[in-house]
Amino acid sequence: MAREYKDSGIEWIGDVPTHWKVMPLKRTGSFENGLTYSPADICDENGVLVLRSSNIQNDKLNFEDKVYVAKCPLSLLVHSGDIVICSRNGSASLVGKCAMIEGNINATYGAFMMRYRPNYKSNKAFSFYLLQTALQCYKGLYSTTTINQLTKGVIGQIYVSYPPLSEQRAIASYLDTKCAEIDSLVELQEQMIAQLTDYKQSVITEAVTKGLNPEAELVPSGIDWIGDVPRKWRVNKVNRLFGIIGSGTTPNSSDDDAFVGSINWLQSGDINGGIITNACKKISNDTLAKYSVLSVYKAPFIIVAMYGASVGNISISQIDACVNQACCVLSDSQIDFTYAFYAIKSAQRYLIFRAVGGGQPNISQYTLRQLWIPEPPLEEQQSIASYLNTKCAEIDSLIDLKRQKIEALKDYKKSIIFEAVTGKTNLEET
Repeated sequence: MAREYKDSGIEWIGDVPTHWKVMPLKRTGSFENGLTYSPADICDENGVLVLRSSNIQNDKLNFEDKVYVAKCPLSLLVHSGDIVICSRNGSASLVGKCAMIEGNINATYGAFMMRYRPNYKSNKAFSFYLLQTALQCYKGLYSTTTINQLTKGVIGQIYVSYPPLSEQRAIASYLDTKCAEIDSLVELQEQMIAQLTDYKQSVITEAVTKGLNPEAELVPSGIDWIGDVPRKWRVNKVNRLFGIIGSGTTPNSSDDDAFVGSINWLQSGDINGGIITNACKKISNDTLAKYSVLSVYKAPFIIVAMYGASVGNISISQIDACVNQACCVLSDSQIDFTYAFYAIKSAQRYLIFRAVGGGQPNISQYTLRQLWIPEPPLEEQQSIASYLNTKCAEIDSLIDLKRQKIEALKDYKKSIIFEAVTGKTNLEET
């Protein structure tokens, strides 16, 4: 049965079924900001879980990163069906990501978060799909002087298309099925990426510790993580193989001009496992002069993430740069530089295993300095580096194809949700 449509008057929505309403989000439910908690409020897992931006992964709640507080106002406890939104972040791309609370959990939300509670006229699952779409379209159609922050006033004034409750239920049921199908395809691609990543690491470790000659006689290296090595090889400590081993610091964020300049400043989030050709942040000459622990390391150099979410990640920087305190720079290599990179990378799992700490495991500079790595003759170092450059490029190409498929699937999922929540999909015809 053909539907009749009307102009919604809202650019991102377009035409909607004539019997649908168009209204601001504030009429569909209530919004509430979270609180700032001090270190003194933090407690063990017997407290109240504080949901933060890091707990929202791929539109769902992830509980790997947990922080608890001793207490919070009852009005800020989340209920099943509530939607938590990242409302403020240093990265504008993360603002607006959200997840729905499923089941009963003893949790609240932090200061950079917002809670949306649909009203009695709203189907909770439909509200989640609608809010997701509205916030994604908001990024492209609205601009403010505080692009990295969603306020209650701004989000409440975002207009949405709103069908009767019976249609909301039908749309939610349809999207639950379609999105589950797409999510399973995404998960399959992610599993393939994980397998390829593991394979790449095994290829690197095998070449770095055993060489390229399968007939070579192997002898014990004396180092557990390395195992046996070809007879003519040595093992050596990192602090003997690099003339420069150092770190840096983070300029005071209250200094408005700290990150206004042309000097590259790398942090652990910039470490991508491959080649770094650009820094997200740059500092000024004045900032460089103000902090004695900051120095510009000349490219190329190896950079290792010592703590944080990317602990153990390793890259080569092809740009001159300063670094923060969570990064360790290895430069002035006494062996073939590319081989040195692969040798450090081959020890990545061992380094992560050696990371210490509770909520935020870390690898110290001392651990890196004392790390033993294989040291074959120079000619073999160069052969191994050349082989791994080719082999890793092949594997990376396959991984990139998988990632492209994931992005295409995610875009397809967004389009299906958009078409449904704006009434473009007529469920009677599907």
